Amino acid sequence: MRAVVALNNKEVIAYPTEAVFGVGCDPDSEEAVQKLLTLKQRPVDKGLILIAASFEQLQPYIDDSMLSDEQRATVFARWPGPVTFVFPAKATTPGWLTGRFSSLAVRVTDHPVVIELCRAYGKPLVSTSANLSGQPPCRTTAEVRAQFGDDFPVVDAQTGGRLNPSEILDALTGERFRQG
Repeated sequence: MRAVVALNNKEVIAYPTEAVFGVGCDPDSEEAVQKLLTLKQRPVDKGLILIAASFEQLQPYIDDSMLSDEQRATVFARWPGPVTFVFPAKATTPGWLTGRFSSLAVRVTDHPVVIELCRAYGKPLVSTSANLSGQPPCRTTAEVRAQFGDDFPVVDAQTGGRLNPSEILDALTGERFRQG
């Protein structure tokens, strides 16, 4: 899979998610994340989202020990799916992922292409919308190529067809940060 080779080479790739294309990279590589932030003209202090094939892939980055059984059940009732939850981050989670926060936004996707990609790569991906600053998020491979260039590594597949980006909720409080 060309995308996995690109990820292993600390490149940023584009891939379809539930609603729009995302750009992502290796969450453990500061170099790769810096490339992504530069590409997006996004400040590091905003923090990023990780998208994964399974909850197990997210466990190295988040501390779910503070969640009650009820809170955990609420999260798992919505996953896999287009809902992002903000969890307390582990102390070892890099600042280039959490930004100015002590938490990390994470999602277990139900998009089959992203599941396959995360499984092939063996870990979650950084996930932020595929668009250059001031441009609308890309919804097709052609739109990705138009904004990022023909040589940009892109997983050529369809989005999940949702109109809105993922809802973002606090795993501890249930507070909604972004409507889905």
